[in-house]
Amino acid sequence: MKFLENPMQTMGVGFALAAVLIVGYLGMAGIAIGEADWAGLLLRWVHFLAGITWIGLLYFFNLINAGFLKSLDGPTKNIVIPKLMPAALNWFRHGATVTVFAGIALYFYMYSKGGTGAIALGIGGLLGLIMMINVHAIIWPNQQKIIAAVTAAAQGTPAPAEMAQWGRTALLASRVNFMLSIPMLLFMGAGSHLK
Repeated sequence: MKFLENPMQTMGVGFALAAVLIVGYLGMAGIAIGEADWAGLLLRWVHFLAGITWIGLLYFFNLINAGFLKSLDGPTKNIVIPKLMPAALNWFRHGATVTVFAGIALYFYMYSKGGTGAIALGIGGLLGLIMMINVHAIIWPNQQKIIAAVTAAAQGTPAPAEMAQWGRTALLASRVNFMLSIPMLLFMGAGSHLK
């Protein structure tokens, strides 16, 4: 069980387990491998996995991290931010990108096959697209400046006066995404129920 000590190895084992379980399921259900809609299944799975990563981190940043960082003194922030935020924001912004692009591909794939619920999914998708743009155009650029400034401050460079504004801008854009995620998730799930 050594793989449980490394998150990337754990994720790899999770993918392998998913493959074994899907083969087992197909055998038990009597479904031939060629009968399954692999493209639709894989697009939806990638969309879900990336979406859970993205929205999970969005909720972490808004419900846990923002308050936690406010409670830290300056020298402690100089240690925590450069170690935590680059990796967390890497997973966050790439999760946003993969979620949106996999969602767009899934949307067109499903509706080329006659799927229903397009308007509800379109509303959810539009909200997701707005959220992804917020990530790449507002949140990430401001966080990059903060990380650089905090890293420099740890080496003795005074923090720039604009740093508080960068933080506020990133926080408010993140809060907008947090707010938009609630109706976005409703409409993503509503497509098959509101016909």
